[in-house]
Amino acid sequence: MRGLTGAGSSDRSFQAVSKAVVLLAALGLFLTACATGGTGARDEGPAHVGVGSGGGTAPSAQPSPSASPDRMDAVRLVRSDPRVSAVVKRELKPCVPDEYPVDVSYGDLTGGSADDLVVNVLTCGDAVGVGSYVYHRVDGRYENVFGAEESPVYAEIDRGDLVVTKQVYDEGDPVSNPSGEVVITYRWAGSRFAEEYRAHNEYGGAVGGGEPTPAPESN
Repeated sequence: MRGLTGAGSSDRSFQAVSKAVVLLAALGLFLTACATGGTGARDEGPAHVGVGSGGGTAPSAQPSPSASPDRMDAVRLVRSDPRVSAVVKRELKPCVPDEYPVDVSYGDLTGGSADDLVVNVLTCGDAVGVGSYVYHRVDGRYENVFGAEESPVYAEIDRGDLVVTKQVYDEGDPVSNPSGEVVITYRWAGSRFAEEYRAHNEYGGAVGGGEPTPAPESN
């Protein structure tokens, strides 16, 4: 019987010691949580939900006001422009699905805070320019400040100037073989583009694969 009583006493002693260890461990966790100001887990919370010290929800990302429009934006811009002729708008249709015959370029032509937009509308078959336009950003929207629709025409930006090239055809010239070109340089004059100078270039017979026109002999 002594053996049984001794065993029971030992079991009770072991249980008492185990409870004491559990209590001490729990007390240690509690003190650690109080020291860190949290609940025992890492006190991080949702990432980046506050703005400064005022709290609140962080604003969603917005596109930059100076972001340049893409090709489809340019197509919509030309289609909605009342200054673009109906003839050009009829040409502005996909050559293949989702591919429109437009060339788009950006640059500083008017000295504004945002880049100006140059759009050339071409034909699908032979890529002949049927309309060239310059759009200037004003109060968050694009405004037409230049247009040329004397086909074939093409506009581009050259060192801050607007350069417009117009092909010249003599009677009987095929579309692929113009006789020459007129290159006109425009510069922004505060509220409009003013012509600076123009040059007329004759291609000569060599361009069309024929014999070049001989230069006159000097005496």
